[in-house]
Amino acid sequence: MSHPPTGGIAPTTAPERPTASLARPAPPTPAPPAEPAARRPAWREGLDTLRAAAVTEPGRLRAIGAVLAALVVLFGALAAWQVDERGDAADAVTGRSQPLSSDAAEIYRSLAAADATAASAFLVEGPEPPALREDFDRDLAHASELLVKAAASSGGSGAARAQIDRLVRDLPRYTGLVESARANNRQGLPLGGAYLRHANALMSTQLLPAADELYRTQSDQLTADYAEARAWPWVAFGAGVLALAALAWAQHRTYRRTNRVFNLGLLAATAATAAALVWLAVGHAVVRSGLGESDRHGARSLRVLGEARIAVLQARGNENLVLVARGAVVRESPPEQGQDAYEVGYDERMRALLGTAPAADGPDAEAGGLLGRAQRLANDASGRGPVGEAIRAAREWQHRHEGARQANEEGAYDAALEMVTGPRGSTGESFEQVDAALTRAIAHEQREFERAADDGRGLVAELPVGAGVLALVGAVSTVLGVGRRLSEYR
Repeated sequence: MSHPPTGGIAPTTAPERPTASLARPAPPTPAPPAEPAARRPAWREGLDTLRAAAVTEPGRLRAIGAVLAALVVLFGALAAWQVDERGDAADAVTGRSQPLSSDAAEIYRSLAAADATAASAFLVEGPEPPALREDFDRDLAHASELLVKAAASSGGSGAARAQIDRLVRDLPRYTGLVESARANNRQGLPLGGAYLRHANALMSTQLLPAADELYRTQSDQLTADYAEARAWPWVAFGAGVLALAALAWAQHRTYRRTNRVFNLGLLAATAATAAALVWLAVGHAVVRSGLGESDRHGARSLRVLGEARIAVLQARGNENLVLVARGAVVRESPPEQGQDAYEVGYDERMRALLGTAPAADGPDAEAGGLLGRAQRLANDASGRGPVGEAIRAAREWQHRHEGARQANEEGAYDAALEMVTGPRGSTGESFEQVDAALTRAIAHEQREFERAADDGRGLVAELPVGAGVLALVGAVSTVLGVGRRLSEYR
């Protein structure tokens, strides 16, 4: 039997620890929350919805109806827009371009008339007749008034403004030279003729070319406005044909799917669209016809008559200066080198007026040149009559001028002067007859232009309204026709 060691404390046994299997389990770690699925864009959802609807017959019908209505409305909008633009151009022809072109021609005429009058005053013995002075002042005042009007109405045309500025700058210089010529002539000084030649040179090389360029600029604008007003609205026609083709296809599709011959709504839409297309074509053809007549028998005649009147005034001015200068001014270049410059200028203007030397052709021979063109452009007896009178008087003028030229070359200056400035049987009398006949012809053609232009413009305001109303009827009929077909699916 064993005993514990002496003097010690008996050992004790340590209590056992609980095993791990008896320990409390740790709480589980929660899983992170799942992220919500990303939302699809609204446009994609809408596209999917449309795609799903398109595979059904009602969805297809809705899409077809929307496209058809949009095409018809587009046709009406394009027709109204293009016709309205052409209406603005037609208004510009009668309200701006043609009046400005006529004013520019009148500026040229007034300046040429003033120059011819100034030369005529130097050929009169004694003091200058008050009537000639009044004519000179009136022509210059008229030209100045028209320049102010042209400056206010030329808009943004840089070419027109440049010529107007040139005329405004040089016109006072010309007037000053003429006044100096008069002052010296009243004192019996030969220097007056030199001043007058300088004034004529300024008129010929500066003022008249500027007036001619202004006239051509305004005439080009008139031509452009005519072209725009008469242009066919091809874009609107194309949209109308496309709308008609789409309507025909839709009705054919309906027939094949339902075996029904007519859809009243689509049929009404087709009829309205076709009516709008015919209305647009016929109406614009009428407008083109009226504007074309105003151009052929009005605007063109006015341009030719204006140029003819200018040529008459220039010829008269050169004829007077032949006697004023007395051979002091000669041509320096061939083929007229050494010849009297004013005599050559007279011949050039008369050739432009009558085409060829008509003295041997007889008073009733057909004329060429500007007067011949004016007679061919006149469309009635009232227009041809005054031009015929101008042709006969111009031929007589040439015949009388030959007599005055021969007398001057033979040294019979006083006889030549009487043949040019005398009250009866003179070239001055023939000049007045030509100018008076052309004045009557211009007044007649101006009335013809206004009548034809008003006839052409009368329908312009109604075209866009009619096309728009018919297109609206077509669009509404399209919606009703498709809606009637959709009601069968409810």
